[in-house]
Amino acid sequence: MTAIRHNDGVLDAARDCVLAYGVRRTTLTDVARRAGVSRMTIYRHWPDMRALVADLMTREWVRVISGLDLADPVGAVVAGVRGLRGHPLWRKIVEADPELLLPYLLDRRGASQEAVLAVLEPALGDPRRARAVLLVAQSFLLSAPTMLDPLTLDDLDAELAALLESYLARPAGR
Repeated sequence: MTAIRHNDGVLDAARDCVLAYGVRRTTLTDVARRAGVSRMTIYRHWPDMRALVADLMTREWVRVISGLDLADPVGAVVAGVRGLRGHPLWRKIVEADPELLLPYLLDRRGASQEAVLAVLEPALGDPRRARAVLLVAQSFLLSAPTMLDPLTLDDLDAELAALLESYLARPAGR
């Protein structure tokens, strides 16, 4: 991952462009223009839009999880799912460019998932549990909107909390 703090202006510009046009319709030229830098400045840090958007997603998702209170892991996971679900960039990507998420669901873990695991593993004390919780949370994040009739997101979030409470209450490895 590139040094995000140093490039916040470019990432801010990329976020604004993606929110306005979607990922597929945003170019590095659009981002450079909005950031007030040259395209070459952007190319020094990112080889293409895909890499830039990957860093943008990581920055935005890490911001959501960074403020969570892991003293209550269940509450933190549910709040994280809600926070991501309501995030404007998440919503735009899901609505306009959902295929961007497929590699992180089918092929490999991304930097955002690694960041979540880095927070969950110490809080839960077990890498297996951290991964299981992340998988469950991802399914509620991605698929909850498909299960809404007659339920609400609040109903499903309560079920997520119940699942996690039950799972985390039992001894590890069972």
